[in-house]
Amino acid sequence: MASLTRVIENYINNLFVGMDEEEAVSLRRKELAEIFGCVPSQINYVLRSRFTPERGYIVESQRGGHGYIKILRLCYDVPEEKINHIDDIVGDAITDQEAKRLLASLQERGIIVSRERLLIEVALRHAEELGNSEFDVSPYKRNAIQAELLKRMLRSLALA
Repeated sequence: MASLTRVIENYINNLFVGMDEEEAVSLRRKELAEIFGCVPSQINYVLRSRFTPERGYIVESQRGGHGYIKILRLCYDVPEEKINHIDDIVGDAITDQEAKRLLASLQERGIIVSRERLLIEVALRHAEELGNSEFDVSPYKRNAIQAELLKRMLRSLALA
């Protein structure tokens, strides 16, 4: 049986399936909790972990008696929008694990294909190894170098 987190995630994702131009879903935390027989904090966990900017979503919420949750699905039809999103989610420094999670998410969303992901991972691994052994660069600077390399590669793909 699937975990409750996955069931809630699938339920919310299915709300987006029939939508054409509307890119946002509005929900009530309390109603979702009642539907799934859980506490509202479980809904919060799903939103924080599964509906992140890295995965292509922005969550707006207002707490209280008439509180709501609005989940916006990010769409990038214009290459400049993709580039701005890439710069925002990569930031100034990125670890190996963060980069791998980000690349997996981008592949899952169809922004990159598996071959591009593999090439980027190899390049990042090589930069990490060089910074660690050949040039003895501090961990923070290695992460900054990886972030810049990752952004440049993803920008190039977005503009291609």
